[in-house]
Amino acid sequence: MKMVFDKIGSSAKPFKLDLEGALLEGTLQKSGYHQVTLDAQMSGSVELSCDRCGDTFDYDLDSKLRLKLSDQVSEDKDDLDIIEFLDGEIDISYILQSEINTLKSAYHYCEKCSDNDEDFEVEF
Repeated sequence: MKMVFDKIGSSAKPFKLDLEGALLEGTLQKSGYHQVTLDAQMSGSVELSCDRCGDTFDYDLDSKLRLKLSDQVSEDKDDLDIIEFLDGEIDISYILQSEINTLKSAYHYCEKCSDNDEDFEVEF
């Protein structure tokens, strides 16, 4: 889902996107000449793999997402919540996919492994 950067105004523009079982629902609003604020709620579930036993399980999502989006190169090195879309289009799918990939790259344990402290070894 792409939106033209210049079409976002000072009034909040709602959006809703479902991808891989994750739902991102929120608004885009102009917050400066070259800046838009994304204020959204991420919900749904994502399938993850346990980093201990390898079983897959559903992980429930419920988090707020607030980002600054810019259509030019940002000079602010202190703010890491800025995403630059230099082609003039805001790609909501890219943002949601990035959040899902970030979640998948972290370590996760399923229910049976999270409460288990004994050594784990599997032979193949």
